[in-house]
Amino acid sequence: MTIRRRIMGAFLVACLVAGPAAHAADFSAGLSFGYRAGLSFRGSGGFSNFAQGFPLSVDLSIAYASVDPGEPFPARRIFIADATNGTPEKSGTTWAFALDFLYNLNLRGPRAIYVFAGPRYAMFDGHFHYVGANEEFDVTSNPWGVGLGMKGLFAISGKVDLTLSAGVDDYFDTSIHGHDTTYNPDDQNVNAHENFTYRDAKAAVKTPRFQAVLLIGLTYTF
Repeated sequence: MTIRRRIMGAFLVACLVAGPAAHAADFSAGLSFGYRAGLSFRGSGGFSNFAQGFPLSVDLSIAYASVDPGEPFPARRIFIADATNGTPEKSGTTWAFALDFLYNLNLRGPRAIYVFAGPRYAMFDGHFHYVGANEEFDVTSNPWGVGLGMKGLFAISGKVDLTLSAGVDDYFDTSIHGHDTTYNPDDQNVNAHENFTYRDAKAAVKTPRFQAVLLIGLTYTF
């Protein structure tokens, strides 16, 4: 089983375990879409009022985003070889996992306005294909980070809310791997090409870093 599948499985189990325990209090589930360095879709589960006197709610989420992976020819040179033939095609995806702690500002009007913050973990995969050159490879990176923002719930019915969320995520530098080459933040690299550095790899490949997150969706409270 890959590391990616283990992390996603553990995250889903955490959501399922949290759900029944929080059902006696307040449990919610939401779906949303918007922008996170590209078109993004997000599923979440939240619970609150699960401990007497505890002022925060908790939200677990998984998001998928289609992203620009970076520059094909610099990436090829940095991770494989100095070649310029072929017509480049590229695609990129990011799976983003978040654990947020939310504080209700108790403002008048909306159902709720929260400020939130918490840890982040992302799994980035950038795919580069050079048509006619018989060359194809992936660049991957799995950084940790932190995020913060605001979320508003606006009642549609007794249990359904329109949800608007805006925030920022900031990811820490971590290894970037492609083909048989790995660039590390301390430049203790593996099979580096032409004396390229971690900074060169990060400039060529758009791994997760500081990014805005804007989402709109629906939340259902059980």
